[in-house]
Amino acid sequence: MYFDEIICLIGGFGKFQKILYVWICLPQIFLAFHMLVSVFTEAVPPHLCSSSRPAAGAPASSYFNFSHLSALDGRSELSCTVPLNHSGAVALGDGHPAGGCQRGWEYSTETFQSTTVTEWDLVCDSANLNIMGSSTYMLGLLVGAVLFGSLADKYGRRIIILFNLATQAVFGVGAAFAPNFYVYIALRFMVGTSVSGVIMNAFVLGIEWTGSKQRMLAGIITDYSFGVGYILLAGIAYLIRDWRKLQLAISAPGFLFIFYIWVLPKSARWLIANDRKEEAWELIQKAAQMNGKPLTKDLEMCQQVYKIEEKTEVKKNHFIDLVRTPKMRKHSLIVFYLWFANVLVYYGLSLNISDFGMNIYLTQLIFGLVEMPARTIVLFTLNRSRKFSQLAFLAVGGTACLLTIFIPSDLSIIKTVLAMIGKFGITASLSIIYVYSAEVFPTVIRQNGIGMGSMCARIGGVLAPMMYLLRRISPQAPMVLCGLCPLLGSALTLLLPETANEPLPDTIEDVEGSNLSAEDGGVKPVASEENRQDELMISSNGSCHFS
Repeated sequence: MYFDEIICLIGGFGKFQKILYVWICLPQIFLAFHMLVSVFTEAVPPHLCSSSRPAAGAPASSYFNFSHLSALDGRSELSCTVPLNHSGAVALGDGHPAGGCQRGWEYSTETFQSTTVTEWDLVCDSANLNIMGSSTYMLGLLVGAVLFGSLADKYGRRIIILFNLATQAVFGVGAAFAPNFYVYIALRFMVGTSVSGVIMNAFVLGIEWTGSKQRMLAGIITDYSFGVGYILLAGIAYLIRDWRKLQLAISAPGFLFIFYIWVLPKSARWLIANDRKEEAWELIQKAAQMNGKPLTKDLEMCQQVYKIEEKTEVKKNHFIDLVRTPKMRKHSLIVFYLWFANVLVYYGLSLNISDFGMNIYLTQLIFGLVEMPARTIVLFTLNRSRKFSQLAFLAVGGTACLLTIFIPSDLSIIKTVLAMIGKFGITASLSIIYVYSAEVFPTVIRQNGIGMGSMCARIGGVLAPMMYLLRRISPQAPMVLCGLCPLLGSALTLLLPETANEPLPDTIEDVEGSNLSAEDGGVKPVASEENRQDELMISSNGSCHFS
């Protein structure tokens, strides 16, 4: 694992890495905007049929309080139907036959000036279109996870990040000017694909430039940045109540990231894995100089670092290698499930505990603030053990969710506190899985592994809203699912290896062991460890010598 030794020599988290994390974290704030902005832009305000008004010129608020209407289910008689006798009697359940809204709807402007729902009347019979909009965005995240995970392994992290930052800005601004709902959701789909591309590759780029002891910062620092975006969005949305202006406000600044063309570095680890060693060494020397630890070895001597790799049979790796060999298959399937369960429960709980009847902007702010201590506690546990941290927080989250089913409905405060503890545990677990999974997968298929994991996570995100359809079976069913999924994940984590303070695996052979045969999808070693006379060692003072 010579690259980890080189990173240690040049500084595992020096000036070079700190500047890199600035470039990684800035886009994360805007990614949070795009991920969560639909809470405001696609909100369903209280509404009623225009034809239900008793007088032609009377404002809706003069005869009916909008707050008495359900803004979510669309099943209120005043929201979707009007009495056919036109008598002006608009009492719920008055026995008169009802018909559909023929003249459109009146929407409350108390909270929102406009949303996609009010502009295109996505209520009542068209309410499913609004759900389709959210699902289409989540589908974009899923497609982006699969597509850009594979492309990044082939073409590199940097170019994919730059492409997706440009895509995000162009299509994000385009969505603000969408002429109709179908164009809007198509543009949001493209934004979703770009969000996945940036999230995954920025994270992996940071991981691959960071020393093993500081590697957890790649996940935690970027999570903090996402949390900052989570909180800031509440203030921005509070100030900008029109959905088009809000969409433009969070998207247009994305064009400023054009300067990343000149400042964002490539991954030296990826360059090495793809036999571009001279280019990698130039980057390593630059990083060493910035960190104040210049290396005295020249390029010719450094190339000996990879002598052993050059003696092996080169094999192209594909996503199928994630499940081709026994250990890799076990690790991959468990990690994929952990991604799925974390995101399913994270969004499931967010949907459940948001029904406080509180101001939506205040609720958004509180949810953002609650995530910060969850990120912080991970800093104190992750360096000691990735495995135990993942296991413990999943257990806390799952147990808290299960306990809510035993709390009577009249004790809503206790139930809410337990749900927030569940969200705390799942948020911490979600922070860990980014770091843990990047360390479980070897370099040659790391991006494929992260991409497939992210795909499983997006499937969980798509299914999270549908989870509450289980209420038709039992009111407790959603929370039972939110409890059992993390507990199962906690048990499965026991089967994963401990990766804290360990070198990153570079090949499948590193995961399976030196006895893995080429037929099993590994790289066949040239000679046994005892017979290698030309194995390169890197001494503590940075000089190269052979044993």
